[in-house]
Amino acid sequence: MSSLRPGRAPSLGDGLWSRRLLSLAVATAVATAVATPLLRAPRFEFGGAICLFWLMVGADQLAKRWWPRRDARLVWTARVAGRDAVEPGLVARRSVAGWADLATGLAWIGGGALTAISLPPSDQQWGRALRVLLILGLAAGLGWAAYREVRFTGRLALTASGIRYGSRRYDWTNIDRAVPRRRDGRFDGVRLRQVIRRPLEPDPVVGGRDTAVPEERIVAAIEAYRQRAHVLAGGPVTAPEPIADPEAAPPAPSER
Repeated sequence: MSSLRPGRAPSLGDGLWSRRLLSLAVATAVATAVATPLLRAPRFEFGGAICLFWLMVGADQLAKRWWPRRDARLVWTARVAGRDAVEPGLVARRSVAGWADLATGLAWIGGGALTAISLPPSDQQWGRALRVLLILGLAAGLGWAAYREVRFTGRLALTASGIRYGSRRYDWTNIDRAVPRRRDGRFDGVRLRQVIRRPLEPDPVVGGRDTAVPEERIVAAIEAYRQRAHVLAGGPVTAPEPIADPEAAPPAPSER
């Protein structure tokens, strides 16, 4: 079960405020860099929208078909910035394909927003006001994306409090088993089979194309620490290597 708790107020002593302030500074810098030149331009003409659209479609399809090799390992980190606290754990970084997907998604948003910004008439008050609102909206959206990227440590993290993927966290106590998910004939993420789940709600999937650590290593680590997650808080550990069959139970981890 995911523990999002959107209404929970952050604690002053959770150790995350330096990370929050850093993320806010990066988000502000990105938003300012986007909004300032657009607001200063007397009129933004965005020609060739159809050509750009088809270029984006082609780039998006190529990015989705591109599967670079993922051979990274889960790395021990003493300070993992999570949703509610800073704690030690194993971290997987974002993959090259994940960065490409993120850039493609932001380009779609930016291209659509720039096209919309060029449409309102500049000779009428409502057009100028709408243009400013669209520019501020684009800047805020890109700033928010930068905030979320800096706010958390790694794309995937395994800590004593749970498994975090992006901004979502899943409790160890509600995970029955981790198995690789197959899609289009290849592994793409790890499915967390839950002990208790809501009706019609599919099991969550973590990792995959956007994570540099391959599925078999993520499965091995989750299965190794699922029943003994407290070990992750006790000191440096080394993530276990997977066995030949990714569907089978992994060996116990080596600790140092």
